[in-house]
Amino acid sequence: MIVLFNSCDKFSFYKSNKKQPIDTIVDFSSVDMFPSFKDCNPIIDKDKKADCFRETIHQKIGAELLKHQFTIKDAIDELVYVDVLINSNGEFLIAGIASSQNIKDQIPKLDSLLIASIQSLPKVYPAIKRGIPVTTKYRLPIKIQLQE
Repeated sequence: MIVLFNSCDKFSFYKSNKKQPIDTIVDFSSVDMFPSFKDCNPIIDKDKKADCFRETIHQKIGAELLKHQFTIKDAIDELVYVDVLINSNGEFLIAGIASSQNIKDQIPKLDSLLIASIQSLPKVYPAIKRGIPVTTKYRLPIKIQLQE
């Protein structure tokens, strides 16, 4: 009987609450992997991949804009902000274009040229959050610098 009472403390009559906690907090302001063009995809480092994406998109848009000649009255040295959505399929969508009244007056077709240049961009690999492709929004600053 003494052996029976001594061994009872070895048994647990309570359920263990050692369950793995589920991570339910999601930071929607960042992604695990940035969108990338085919040339940037082999890069492993997250920051270098993001830099490659930014440089590539600016180069491609800049090359498209350089194909056009503009006639202006006064010199222009300003920034135009283009809000771009990259959906979960890797397609570019224009969310908005913010430019000064000076640029709108001197280069009225700039908005349509920016839209056409962004729509001509190739599909990209979309951003990834927790293993799922997600839609991301970027604000691209484009410097417009024209001399008379």
